[in-house]
Amino acid sequence: MNNHCFGCDFGSYHLKIYHKDADSYLMQHNMVAVQDKKTMLAYGDEAYAMFEKAPANIQVSSPMSYGNLASISYMQAFLKSLLEKNTKGQLRGAEFFVALPTDMQERSFTMLIQDSNMKPKAVYLVDKPVAAGLGLDINVKEAQGVMVIDIGAETTEISVLSLGGTVISRLIQTGGRSIDDAIQAAIRKEYNFYIGNKTAENIKKELAYAVEPEEGSMQICGRNMVIGLPQMLEITTEFVYESIKEQLNVIMDAVKSILERTPPELGVDIIRNGIYLTGGSARIRKLDQLIQERSGIRVTVDNEPELSVARGLARVINDKEFRSLAFVTKEQKYE
Repeated sequence: MNNHCFGCDFGSYHLKIYHKDADSYLMQHNMVAVQDKKTMLAYGDEAYAMFEKAPANIQVSSPMSYGNLASISYMQAFLKSLLEKNTKGQLRGAEFFVALPTDMQERSFTMLIQDSNMKPKAVYLVDKPVAAGLGLDINVKEAQGVMVIDIGAETTEISVLSLGGTVISRLIQTGGRSIDDAIQAAIRKEYNFYIGNKTAENIKKELAYAVEPEEGSMQICGRNMVIGLPQMLEITTEFVYESIKEQLNVIMDAVKSILERTPPELGVDIIRNGIYLTGGSARIRKLDQLIQERSGIRVTVDNEPELSVARGLARVINDKEFRSLAFVTKEQKYE
């Protein structure tokens, strides 16, 4: 196989790429900074550093939105620039393996790379839940039921896998950013205090618990909406816990719905194997405990949940046993 192979996981928050030649992973914030609506000024982590700090003529946004491509042209420019910088420009004739979220159009992700000027040799797709399962070191080709919960920035994907495919799956528009929004809204309502998205995210990382929050607090900076001036405010873990409960319940309702629809034989496998939790928001403290308490099923959390899908793509690229899990769209004719 061509050593210039890339496994791409296009998340709304991070872009994750596996490079076969270097046998390494690259993860950058999936953001671009565009000046005067025409010139890409920065991308990745550099663009994220500008988020909520840029003047009016510089727009900082993500080319992805809820698993869909919000801007193909910006995503193409970002991907090409990032790969050229980190792989010495060796893109011509490369093979791309792209993780495809549930219910998303195959053609859009294929054309994203095909219509760029990177001149790829081939673009293969791998169902994202299947890639996540592989990244969790599960042999998804076996005749056994496996449940994977992937909680990303803007979506949560709950899937039951067996024999190398997705038996049943549900994608909901709730994820890490919904939890951030809930924190922002609660602080605004309770304290008449406005905070930015980055601050809300930091609060989630530092103080969020899914059950039984331990005692803790942090000082945050924002704007007092009564007097209109910047101030400091102390936020506790208990306050954050109460703020995000509703969003976590939405995820739990979706998990329960999938379990209810799972065929009995696969349900027995899930009880035996447990539920696997991945995605960046899987890092919320005691989230596995919440799922286990509500479902009665043991939960395993990935040590590096952000990279599960990219690791799964790496297994498809490197292991002949899993190469058959990659497929192409009808428009493509690759050997």
